[in-house]
Amino acid sequence: VSTELSQGCARGCDLCSEFNGCLRCSPKLFILLERNDIRQIGICLPSCPLGYFGLRNTDMNKCIKCKIENCESCFSRNFCTKCKEGLYLHKGRCYVTCPEGYAAANGTMECSSPAQCEMSEWGPWGPCSKKRKLCGFKKGNEDRTRRILQAPSGDVSLCPATTEVRRCTVQKSQCPEGKRKKKEEQGKQDNGNRNRKDTKDTKSGTKKRKNKQRGATVPATPASPAQ
Repeated sequence: VSTELSQGCARGCDLCSEFNGCLRCSPKLFILLERNDIRQIGICLPSCPLGYFGLRNTDMNKCIKCKIENCESCFSRNFCTKCKEGLYLHKGRCYVTCPEGYAAANGTMECSSPAQCEMSEWGPWGPCSKKRKLCGFKKGNEDRTRRILQAPSGDVSLCPATTEVRRCTVQKSQCPEGKRKKKEEQGKQDNGNRNRKDTKDTKSGTKKRKNKQRGATVPATPASPAQ
């Protein structure tokens, strides 16, 4: 059982226990709870250590741990003010590199407002296409582009994207080459049917002529007069 004491506490601590250390710090000091196995030990500090921020309260000032990953110091649980060495700070978060369109300001590890890239206006959206074709499909993509007019220090990698792509839907239409192919196939089929008909007619005519020849009457040869 922890026994609360007001005497014999560490300097700056107004109330403490043998088991949990300081329970209440003097005004203007912050209490930091450190875990020791299953126990939490309270200590009093004039300011919070790295990875914590100070939260002042009428009851007691506390050191609260930052929740931002790789954050060295923070303004609140979810807003970092300084990242660990080698990482860039951007809008309260820590990054390996500055996000696209941003750059470190004046050699610091803080990503500044969007890099000073001068961009042209977006061009019009191009035709809806799919696999470089403009026909034979219903859903495809269309894109538009813009140009980089000026990049900071000539580094275009710091500038925003120059191409945008979006989905598009059109009324499906048959490609011209498909129509020609279909027409050629239809023509071949018609020629085949015509050739088969001509062959059939030819065979039928030949058969009729043969039958006519078989049915023709052979004229009788007159008998020679008896001698």
